[in-house]
Amino acid sequence: MTALRPLPRLDAHNRPFWTGGAEGELRIMRCQDCATFIHPPRPVCSKCLSENVAPEAVAGSGVVDTFTVNYQKWHPAMEVPFVIARIALDGVPGVYLTSNIINCDVEKVDIGDRVHVKFERQDDVYLPLFEKMDQTL
Repeated sequence: MTALRPLPRLDAHNRPFWTGGAEGELRIMRCQDCATFIHPPRPVCSKCLSENVAPEAVAGSGVVDTFTVNYQKWHPAMEVPFVIARIALDGVPGVYLTSNIINCDVEKVDIGDRVHVKFERQDDVYLPLFEKMDQTL
């Protein structure tokens, strides 16, 4: 997309998620007491209520759980169509990211496709977007 995306307001809790792409890492908060992953980022574990949470780099790969194709041009600079997908992250039980599938014909995206993260830098934010993995490997 050529249109700039709205950016999140960075704070102490979400900064590792939005800036991890500078090091090529997808970072998800994890409770250091019960090992539960927490997303969206929060200062307290939703399972055990511990405040002992910290960002952890994860694989950055996953599976398209569901998706839709957007054909509506909401902004003059927006390129359509594009895919909005929910990604089930590998090794991060219960965490799904809503993102875009990029560098792929929208008609070639399907539920169950293997994907991996690619970061798009915009100011100090690294947006986690996803590409399909090579299916021929």
